[in-house]
Amino acid sequence: MSTVKTAIDPITLTAGAVKQLHRIRQRQNVPADHGLRVGVKGGGCSGFSYVLGFDVQKDKDEEFEIEGLRVFIQKAHAIYLLGMEIDWLDGLNNRGFTFNNPNAKESCGCGTSFSA
Repeated sequence: MSTVKTAIDPITLTAGAVKQLHRIRQRQNVPADHGLRVGVKGGGCSGFSYVLGFDVQKDKDEEFEIEGLRVFIQKAHAIYLLGMEIDWLDGLNNRGFTFNNPNAKESCGCGTSFSA
């Protein structure tokens, strides 16, 4: 499978998110053939929840290179993710990845669940 080259990346990773993802990759000794999987799954308090983790590429995936990372997104999930920004917060009250999704009609207080 080949990397998709587009004028606009489907999602955005902030500098903080990229730094944390590289840190996780190194600490967990993620194999070189794994890329970052970004997706959605049914569930969560608002209907869908986000999927974010390192995985191997699967048949239904499109591959992108975003900020030096291989990113896998299932074609069927793109409609829910297009234009989304993933950030990393490292504050006193909040620590973790955040998802700023313009496609979400509603999101829950935890920030990891949404409805479309």
